[in-house]
Amino acid sequence: MLQQDSNDDTEDVSLFDAEEETTNRPKKSKIRHPVASFFHLFFRVSAIIVYLLCELLSSSFIACMVTIILLLSCDFWAVKNVTGRLMVGLRWWNHIDEDGKSHWVFESRKASSQENKSVSEAESRIFWLGLVACPVLWVIFAFSALFSFRVKWLAVVIMGVVLQGANLYGYIRCKVGSRKNLTSLATSYLGKQFLRQNTGEDQSS
Repeated sequence: MLQQDSNDDTEDVSLFDAEEETTNRPKKSKIRHPVASFFHLFFRVSAIIVYLLCELLSSSFIACMVTIILLLSCDFWAVKNVTGRLMVGLRWWNHIDEDGKSHWVFESRKASSQENKSVSEAESRIFWLGLVACPVLWVIFAFSALFSFRVKWLAVVIMGVVLQGANLYGYIRCKVGSRKNLTSLATSYLGKQFLRQNTGEDQSS
């Protein structure tokens, strides 16, 4: 499903070249993309570790800040452009049309039987656990830095909240948007059953 936030239009599409993903992977493998799964957690966990241990590892605040921001930036790019597509078949992005208007697009793979096999349950758990847990930690760090008056670290933790929160929001929109058709089908089915039941009762009376 492709969802454009600007006009609230929805349209079923295949995720770009989705069929080529994991076609030749063994079906019994629990983690079909080990490299993507590793880097999905590596950058974000490394940024948290450096933040927690930076005062022990280095006395230079600038060096620690630059290292954390680089790790957060690499994580944002990898999760937005690579791991989301490979691990759960989701992608979000932004494009500017010919009129200069900005459009946010949220994509998910069509739910065909072949593509459902390519999505590993283990990878999905790793993806969503890392996607949700790390932004929560950065929010905790933000409150901790604020209440402990560590003002110089506030900009760093806000960067962590913004970058990782943006990916979390984008993928939640992809996930929720992909279920819109199911919701509309369920509503339509219940409506038909209700009308059929009422019509049957009217005829019997």
